[in-house]
Amino acid sequence: MKGLKENFQKPHILIVGAGIIGKFNALELSELGYQITIADPTLDKNSSSAALGLLMGYIYQKRNGRSWILRKQSLELWPKWIKLLQEFNPELHIEKRLIQLTTNDEKFEKLKKFVNDNTNQGLEILEKDSIIIKNINKIFKTKNIKGVISHKDGRIDPQSLLDTLNVYLKNKKINFLKDEIIKIKRFNKQWIAASRSNNEIKTDAIILCNSLNSINLIIDKPHKIKLKPVLGQALEICTNLHEVNLLSLPKHFNINGKNIIPLTKNKIIIGSTDEYHEKPEENVFEKLTDFIENKPSWLSRERVTRKWFGIRSRPEGEPSPIQKNLENGLIICTGFYKNGFLLAPSCSHWVANELNKYFI
Repeated sequence: MKGLKENFQKPHILIVGAGIIGKFNALELSELGYQITIADPTLDKNSSSAALGLLMGYIYQKRNGRSWILRKQSLELWPKWIKLLQEFNPELHIEKRLIQLTTNDEKFEKLKKFVNDNTNQGLEILEKDSIIIKNINKIFKTKNIKGVISHKDGRIDPQSLLDTLNVYLKNKKINFLKDEIIKIKRFNKQWIAASRSNNEIKTDAIILCNSLNSINLIIDKPHKIKLKPVLGQALEICTNLHEVNLLSLPKHFNINGKNIIPLTKNKIIIGSTDEYHEKPEENVFEKLTDFIENKPSWLSRERVTRKWFGIRSRPEGEPSPIQKNLENGLIICTGFYKNGFLLAPSCSHWVANELNKYFI
């Protein structure tokens, strides 16, 4: 990566939003020598704290267009950033293998065709007689599950990554402002951001990564950007049945659109991002557990020990995510829907390139 020109005063960049995208932008830009301030009234209680950390790249069935390019680039960039962050947390890593399963025969035939059309990409068909499927059938009392496995995709523990980024950014002396930015304006060659607590921040550039609230800051500008809320939800379910060993399951997998992550022998997480609301509906348990016809006895409402949700944003009328240089020094990087953790490296790379064009 290129650094800023020697003897050049380091530009000051304000990043609005402290989720995974905001923190990753701070990571890359600080490595390039920029001065960084991150503003967020919650800092660590945002939509990223509800993410499951799944990195679904090569198993993604579209193999062209912008979305595939971003996914592919992120998967190529992730090892470099993991190596850097392991200096601050040696335990941080990507747990490889991601499994996508279905009970629908037609969908399975499409998955098989996808694997056969994309050889040498770490994809493998899982027939219903495979040992992986047999273990899942035993725990969930199912009979007709089958799918594919990607050996190049996987999961990174989201809280571990966010905590490690915090340690890194503190080490880099990044300025954190626990305040809400409510107004931005251009003055001469600088940007001025006003906060709810009457702080005024003068910067050389602003990056908007604060999900739905980004729109509030550009509403008086001629940019037609629309975002709608999408709810990501998760349940933690605990069972005390001795015959059930949840650790016999794969470390992370998906059945009919629901993500499943075993934590211990008797504890599991089930999550999904698919509601276009800002508050979860009352039947959240049914929505997250009705991915198989007959639920096993341990998969019951009474065994829910924790539930949480996070609000993400999805662009209306254009692809996700939104990456736009709105004006000189004003960039929006948001609308990741449910791929923020996967796409963070490629999007921060794009932001860095845009700023380097402007400042170098």
